Amino acid sequence: MNVTISELWIYPIKSCGGIPLDRAEVQARGFAGDRRFMVVDSEGRFLSQRTLPAMARIRTRISGARLILSTIDSNDFDLPITGREGCEVKTTVWNDTCRSIDQGEDAARWFSQVLETDCRLVFMPDPTLRPVDQEYGRPPDTVSFADGYPFLLISQGSLDELNQRLERPVPMNRFRPNIVVSGCPPYAEDDWLSMVVGDITFLPIKPCSRCVVITTDQTTCERYPEPLRTLATYRQREGKVLFGQNLVHDGIGQIEVGNSGIVITKKAAQSS
Repeated sequence: MNVTISELWIYPIKSCGGIPLDRAEVQARGFAGDRRFMVVDSEGRFLSQRTLPAMARIRTRISGARLILSTIDSNDFDLPITGREGCEVKTTVWNDTCRSIDQGEDAARWFSQVLETDCRLVFMPDPTLRPVDQEYGRPPDTVSFADGYPFLLISQGSLDELNQRLERPVPMNRFRPNIVVSGCPPYAEDDWLSMVVGDITFLPIKPCSRCVVITTDQTTCERYPEPLRTLATYRQREGKVLFGQNLVHDGIGQIEVGNSGIVITKKAAQSS
């Protein structure tokens, strides 16, 4: 099995558009620049495509040291990729309370107009250390504003197999992965114990439980029952629909699209 990295993605703002990369810097929280920004409501609670599918309209790109935000029908907005200095605020993502930096009135005004709801933009500064979900992770592991873990991996084979079951195939961006691999059978990632890329070891620790976000077209923001409905017919375990693997990691450095020679360790087969 010749597993190769075929796509790498970051999502600078949680639940907004992603950026494909040729190479990515692996840091303690995950990829550099991944989900360090987050949109919050007036109480500091995170907002996502679960309740605001229009967040998919917000496209992101990096130019030098600036993060550029755009939509089809609004003026571009930009800010430093490392965040603006500002007031420290408490924000909530799931059950975690994080110290964040408010990104100011201009950012709040832009997002509130685009999303048609009262909201603000915050940034996670370096001193904020948010642990991964400790039900599955390890005490030293940290994460940005991602739902629970530093990385989400999906194999191209898994998507290809799903699309064979659908009347209307869906692209990989429906699932918002960080790492896409090719060269393995569908759902091979379910059985991996570790994946070593160069000096970095990635550890699949929990299947990704999918929600309504995957029914959101990431270009039009329209929602359809698929692919969640079809996945539920054959990928449901204990009431959860599973697709992809959440990863933690040991080591820092770079990985690149095209990396091969990846060492996969599989889980031991269950004896009957």
